[in-house]
Amino acid sequence: MKMKKQTAGLGLLLATLLYLAAGCERVDHYATDPSLRLDFSTDTLTFDTLFTTIGSTTKQFMVYNPHGENLRIESVTLASGGRSGFRLNVDGRKGESFSGIDLWKRDSLRVLVEVTASANNADRPLLIQDSILFYTNGVRQFVLLQAVGQDVHIIRGGRTYTENTTLSADRPYLVFDSLIVGPGVTLTLVPGATLCFHHQAKLIVAGTLKAIGTQAQPITLRGDRLDSIYANVTLPYDRVPGQWGGIRFESTSFENELEYTDVRNTSFGLDFQPSTPDRRKIRIHNSRVTNSSGDLLTAVNCHIEASGSEFTNAAGNTVCLIGGRHRFAHCTLANFMVLSTRQGAPTLILTDTARIDNTPHHYPLTEARFDNCLIDGSISGDTTRTYRGEIALISRNGDTAGSDAFNYRFTACYILTKAITNNPRFDRCLFGFSQKPIYLKSGTRKQAYAYDFRLANKSVGIGAADRTVAAEFPTDRYGVSRLTGSTAPTIGAYEHAHQPEEKKSSARR
Repeated sequence: MKMKKQTAGLGLLLATLLYLAAGCERVDHYATDPSLRLDFSTDTLTFDTLFTTIGSTTKQFMVYNPHGENLRIESVTLASGGRSGFRLNVDGRKGESFSGIDLWKRDSLRVLVEVTASANNADRPLLIQDSILFYTNGVRQFVLLQAVGQDVHIIRGGRTYTENTTLSADRPYLVFDSLIVGPGVTLTLVPGATLCFHHQAKLIVAGTLKAIGTQAQPITLRGDRLDSIYANVTLPYDRVPGQWGGIRFESTSFENELEYTDVRNTSFGLDFQPSTPDRRKIRIHNSRVTNSSGDLLTAVNCHIEASGSEFTNAAGNTVCLIGGRHRFAHCTLANFMVLSTRQGAPTLILTDTARIDNTPHHYPLTEARFDNCLIDGSISGDTTRTYRGEIALISRNGDTAGSDAFNYRFTACYILTKAITNNPRFDRCLFGFSQKPIYLKSGTRKQAYAYDFRLANKSVGIGAADRTVAAEFPTDRYGVSRLTGSTAPTIGAYEHAHQPEEKKSSARR
């Protein structure tokens, strides 16, 4: 019995060795037919615009052997010999040149690519190109590599401005740590200036910020990620909230200005520390503040003037005014945040109480005036109670009907809340969930989460604004007149311009 078991074991071992030997023999055979070409998942690998001297994210593509025979790739090389700034990783190996790569039948290998663009000493972006060359059986194939390098002013280690400073528009500023504007100091951003902030970097203003752009040359404050979050989906990081901190205005900061300025993709948006309404804190005109992973605009006992501006999309508060004196005219306040979990706060909060260091502080709301404003969002909760939906009036004395110490007024506004019929502080306003504004782009996945808060044809709010107020701000951020159109003026930041109707495709016959 033992001899039979040993014989059976030897037989199994011999069969296994013969199988492995046969397998090795097949693996060592490579086709030499030059007509057997490689396939690639792409013929061009394109990187988004890169800041020079700053390494890119990693991109990849696949190389396929679609044939029923094994292939040996004789070499894989960068056409430039590595001088272009591109770097390779071929099937787990890093380098600039590779040889003798086996690719079995109907198998694939992965190629990873990175690039660091060299400084080009120019204000304009520069195109960078290279190719990855594949030689198989004497046949050359290639995948094109291309990127755009942009020179930048790099600010590292934090910087405090102690003298009046002007930042130019010749090339972007890349800020790795926070910028601080000291008390009594003015930081001026010229038209066309762009500040790109690294993760968690912020702008802290104890003095004054003057960011006055033009329609043709707006000013931009944004995160520093220029690439897309997914390789095969059009979703740039520029649409993702929480890319950098935001702008904090200290108690000593007054007479700030944002005009034709775009602030986006922050963690806390615009944060105004406790101040006094006796001096103007900021004037915001024809600007946009959008897309925050926390609050978007919070002000404690300040004096804020905003006109023709958009305040949209936040996980926390969109606009929260705690005491103080304010006027918003022809502004769009809306919250349809989808790329960060919305915490349930309404789009607009007016209150007279702030909790600072776990202690309640009370500030009279001496004036909160909203003229021709659109206040909208995605809340679909309790609409049977007054002042719910996308507006909240929170007074410590429960005086939501208004008083000298809780003084507010809405004129010719659209507000997503229950219709208010018995409060004279709401004059010629439109309400309700049955008639909601329709926007050109509403941030759907199909639209790659892009928003355009201009009103579409036949939307509620068109032609419903107060003309006297519109005459104070006769053009919107896009240069459209609020006074000359056949449907003018329109509630919100943007005057309606008729959009051509899309032609419906004819049915198949």
